[in-house]
Amino acid sequence: MKILLTNPPNCGRSIPEEQYGITSLKQLFKGEPFNLEVLAGPLAGHDVRIFDGKCETEDAFFAAVEDFDPDVVGFTALTCEANTVIRYAAKIRDRRRSPIIVVGGNHATYNPEDFNRAEFDYIVIGLGKKSFAQLIDCLARAEVPGRIAGVARTSPGSRLSFSPRRFGKADLVEDIAPRYDLVAKYRSQYHLEQLGLAMGFVITAYGCTHSCSFCTIPGMTGGKYLTHGPDAVLRDVSLLGDIPFIRMVDANTFGNASQAADLCDKIMKAGIRKKFFADVRADTIVKHPDLLKKWKDAGLYAAVVGFEDVQDERLKAYNKKYPGRVIREAIEILHELGIVIVGDFIASPGDTENDFEALETFIRTEKIEVPVLSVLTPMPGTPLYAEMKKDIVIFDLDYYTFTNAVTKTKMPEALFYKTYADLVKRLHEKPHQPQ
Repeated sequence: MKILLTNPPNCGRSIPEEQYGITSLKQLFKGEPFNLEVLAGPLAGHDVRIFDGKCETEDAFFAAVEDFDPDVVGFTALTCEANTVIRYAAKIRDRRRSPIIVVGGNHATYNPEDFNRAEFDYIVIGLGKKSFAQLIDCLARAEVPGRIAGVARTSPGSRLSFSPRRFGKADLVEDIAPRYDLVAKYRSQYHLEQLGLAMGFVITAYGCTHSCSFCTIPGMTGGKYLTHGPDAVLRDVSLLGDIPFIRMVDANTFGNASQAADLCDKIMKAGIRKKFFADVRADTIVKHPDLLKKWKDAGLYAAVVGFEDVQDERLKAYNKKYPGRVIREAIEILHELGIVIVGDFIASPGDTENDFEALETFIRTEKIEVPVLSVLTPMPGTPLYAEMKKDIVIFDLDYYTFTNAVTKTKMPEALFYKTYADLVKRLHEKPHQPQ
């Protein structure tokens, strides 16, 4: 079968830009479509291509559909991309020979009913490396897929019926590597824009060890934390060739400390000389400083830490499960080790100018090299969404980009966005440069 896996374009909309002429906040996602590379791995025997809409034009996508004439088109979609994917699918349906259209990814997992419409044939819910391959195998045999757990056949006009998938190690299919070769023509465009670093992605785990109220990651594996074995990780690092920086894809890379130590040992024994980015919780850093030092010796360049806030009451509301003092302890450890800190922070629509000032003071005082500031967004399907749904004033999914306030702001809206944009600009004026 001919299969076209599609990463949608940067299509989220921006209230600051549309209403107030602030163009500096529009969110652009330029990392490689790693989830599609992973999905393509088990599809041996099929003609698979990846189209990255974040690197090409919309016209180029539809031209690719015409030229390739696929049997299956698969879309992935974040929440802010859902409307665009629906529009793309509708246009493909108008072709003389319409392919089978499948959608999966983050938004499909949390809100599959949004895609329960005539534009789509199947919805893949959660981690789809194995379930999507099972679907393709059935279609290739010209069989009507039965009840594949985690895959729903669309039924416009009635609710979806599907068997939930009980995710486990088998869903990782870790003996099969991602198809990095399918994005070779885009590789030069994949970099961390703020630091100007060429970067490749390697999966170390799916899911998460925790369940922060705003986060959509745990639901991708039914709340489980599924780690890849060290040998699979080393294989994938080697496949990325001479790419100098490696982002280890994992919500809490050292969530399994013993396995993380084992991986570190094998990286050093193999003589791999790369610089690694790892997502690490603040409390993990504090609990395992020796592990961080070990990883520093193995090439850990930067820790991406979801600090979110430093106020105890807000951290509790986000279900972070540690007090603010832990954040300062983690920062001190990272500075002592010389590990760059990429710190994620949340600006709440309920913030005042004083709150923004306090956040800036903290970031500068603690010398956070790469601060990333997002607007608190109750994403559909999360506990935060259930809690804040009554306060939401914008339901158009195009605006769920983490740079728009979809609930009412405490400050006048224009002032909120100006304060937010000015802070982001000041924080990004002199980013930390790699050594």
